[in-house]
Amino acid sequence: MSTRPAPAPASPGRPGGAPDTGAPDTEALRAWLTAQLPGGAPAAALSVSRLTGGLSNLTYLVDWGADRVVIRRPPLGHVLETAHDMGREYRLLTALAPTSVPVPRPYGLCQDPGVIGAPFYAMSWVPGETFRGDAQLAALGGPDAALTTHALVDTLAELHAVDPDRVGLGDFGRPQGFMARQVRRWRRQWEQSRTRQVPGADELNDRLAAGCPTRGGVALVHGDYKLDNLLFDPARPGRINAVLDWEMSTLGDPLADLGMLCMYWEGFSGVAHSPVATPADQPHWPGRRDLLERYAARSGRPLDEVGWYTAFAYYKIAAILEGIHCRVTQGLADGQDSRGVAAAVPLLIERGHAALSDPS
Repeated sequence: MSTRPAPAPASPGRPGGAPDTGAPDTEALRAWLTAQLPGGAPAAALSVSRLTGGLSNLTYLVDWGADRVVIRRPPLGHVLETAHDMGREYRLLTALAPTSVPVPRPYGLCQDPGVIGAPFYAMSWVPGETFRGDAQLAALGGPDAALTTHALVDTLAELHAVDPDRVGLGDFGRPQGFMARQVRRWRRQWEQSRTRQVPGADELNDRLAAGCPTRGGVALVHGDYKLDNLLFDPARPGRINAVLDWEMSTLGDPLADLGMLCMYWEGFSGVAHSPVATPADQPHWPGRRDLLERYAARSGRPLDEVGWYTAFAYYKIAAILEGIHCRVTQGLADGQDSRGVAAAVPLLIERGHAALSDPS
C-alpha cells in the first residue's frame, strides 16, 4: 500500500448507471459478507439500518440473525482530496487490533464500488455508550465524570505509546514536517469547500504557518479524538470498549491529538445545536487543565506549545465543518443534522485566534 492516502472516489454510481443513494444493496452485501465473516452466512434474513451521529463517513448496522456487523463507506457528493479512504482506515484498525488500544475487530475491506455503490469495510459491532450531548454529561456524577476523563486521556497516551514499526505502520505517514503540511493541507481543503467569506479564517492560517512547531514527536495520530468517538461501558464507569472513526489517522505529531481534545473540551461552548458535547460547560467535569496535567504525567511529553496545537484544531475543525456546510448547500447532506455547522464556523475561527494569542 502507498504511504500516501489515495484520493477517495466521489460517490461512484451503482451498476447499470443508477445513482448512489448511500443505502447498501442487501443482496450484494450478503454475498460479500458471507465470504468475510468467520462463521459464514447465517440462515436468517439480513437487515441494514443507518447509524446516526456522524457528519462525515456513512456508517450502517447490519443485523443478520445473531450477528451484528458495522460497515463504513464515504459520504455522498463533495468529497475532499485524501479524505474518506476506506483502505487506510481499515489498515489502521487491523494493525491496532492486537494492541492495548481498544478498536472494533476488522472483518474485511471491499474496494469494489459495484457491491454497495462505494468502497467500504466491515467490522464488529461493539456495544457501549457514546456521549453526544450535554444532557448525558450532566447526568454523570462527579466521580464517574473523573473516571471517564481519565480513561479518555489514558487511552490517548496509550495510542501515542504504540510503536508504529512494531505494528506494521512505520510507513503510515510522513512525520517529518507533519504540522507544516497539515497547515497547508487544511488551507487547501478550506479553499475547495469555500462557499462564503469567513472573517479571520485566512489570517488564522497565516498565523499558524508563521509559528508552526518544529520539534514535535512522532506517533500514531487519531486525528479526531473526542468523547463521541469513543464507546464507554455503561456498567463500568471509565472503561472504554472501543475507539471509533479513524478516517483521519496517520503517523505524525501526537500533540495534534491533544490539541484537538482540548478544543472539543471547551470550543463548542455556547454553540446552538452543537454537534458535540462540551464537558467544560459541566461544573462537575474536570477542566482542560486537568486533561493537560493527566496527559503530561502519562506521556512524559512537554506541553509548552499546546496553545498552538489547540489553535490548529480550531482551524481544522472549522475547515471540516465548512466542507459539511458546502455539502448541505449542494443538497448532498442532511441539513437538519447539520443545523449548528454553519453558525459554528466563524466562532471556531475566533476562538482559534484566542488560543494562539493566549496559550495558557
